[in-house]
Amino acid sequence: MSASRTSGFRITALIASIGLGLLTSLPGQAQQDSGVLFQNVRIFDGKHGALSAPSNVLVRNHKIEKISTDAITTDAQVIAGDGRVLMPGLIDAHWHAMLVRPTPVAAISDDVGYTNLLAAAEATATLMRGFTTIRDMGGPTFGLKRAIDEDLVAGPRIYPSGAIITITGGHGDFRQLSELPRTIGGMLSRMERIGGSMVADSPDEVRLRAREQLMQGASQVKLTAGGGVASPFSPLDVSTFTEGELRAAVEAAENWGTYVAVHAYTPVAIQRSIAAGVKCIEHGHLMDDATARMMAEKGIWLSTQPFVALSGAGALGPAEQDKMRQVVAGTDRVYGFAKKYKLKTAFGTDILFSKTLAEGQGAMLATLTRWYTPAEALIMATSENAELLDMSGPRNPYPGRLGVVEEGALADLLLVDGNPIDNIRLVEDPAKNFLVIMKDGKVYKNLLVGDRSR
Repeated sequence: MSASRTSGFRITALIASIGLGLLTSLPGQAQQDSGVLFQNVRIFDGKHGALSAPSNVLVRNHKIEKISTDAITTDAQVIAGDGRVLMPGLIDAHWHAMLVRPTPVAAISDDVGYTNLLAAAEATATLMRGFTTIRDMGGPTFGLKRAIDEDLVAGPRIYPSGAIITITGGHGDFRQLSELPRTIGGMLSRMERIGGSMVADSPDEVRLRAREQLMQGASQVKLTAGGGVASPFSPLDVSTFTEGELRAAVEAAENWGTYVAVHAYTPVAIQRSIAAGVKCIEHGHLMDDATARMMAEKGIWLSTQPFVALSGAGALGPAEQDKMRQVVAGTDRVYGFAKKYKLKTAFGTDILFSKTLAEGQGAMLATLTRWYTPAEALIMATSENAELLDMSGPRNPYPGRLGVVEEGALADLLLVDGNPIDNIRLVEDPAKNFLVIMKDGKVYKNLLVGDRSR
């Protein structure tokens, strides 16, 4: 990334703080307390399907300090749970923070400052849906992450991948035909200049682009190993990177103590990626039995999405909508393989180009009950997703335990008006049912009368 682009992201982060930082003076926005005590709550700990006995949970210094069925004496702010359920904040393992609200054209043509402000507004909305952590699988999110981490903007924790690394004509190559031919070593395209995706057509180029993302703070590296839905010149059946190119990215990531995740639908793309050392497959909807078995034998993660309708394809052309139909048709298959072979499976939504669809983020989580019990779905979206995040090793931007309600864990918590294990549809209406939203020990929302954060 050039110095001018780096400074540009810092400037837009500052602008975001001016525009959105004013919200912190309003009721329900983040206020730092010396401590918060949740009294009389039933705990869903993110790991087990049963709720705890009535308990008290003390949060101090960003972490859960104490959990006890006995009374806890403290001068901390008290939030009376009245028997409600306290659970971990939700985690979306496949999100694109910069690509939720703009249209496909606007994402690469609009002013970068405006796009960052749009993403900041969406980040706040994401947090208010109870998603306290997201794993960003492609886009220029480094500036947004910094603004959130510095409390300039309310938003979830971000595990950034940085720019998607793709090949000429691959998924993530949004150039127009008029921009061809590409000159090796020539000017970067618009999508590359803003950090959305980078084209790499040799092992050396892949290695360079992977290292650039790691240099900027990527917690994992993302490549597109096969065709995709949204890209206009990328059929679903194609395999893109060679094994040598994929291996170059894997070596670069492993040298930094982290891993490579790849966008891949087909058996060829998945198996080639595994042979190169990739640790996580994104999507996988067109895989076959042999591929699923290979993933299980080698302990490869499957990060997939419960696509069950074409509602997300409205902004796409006819050819892209046809590709989306193929993906939707494979959803039952991929979850069937995940259960058959007990694959390490992460939950994500991969919502693009629609504020309206993003508002249904929780509803997509509830969709998992087509294949899993409510408890299994919630465990996947909390502690199991956190296990995937931990694969970033020393590149983990938030060291500590996420996705659980345990002593010593990071204090990302939701107080739910009802029992989501009995009724997972509560997560579909977070505005009503998530009475308290806490991230990093700070209360960002509190609807309980008389208990509003100071």
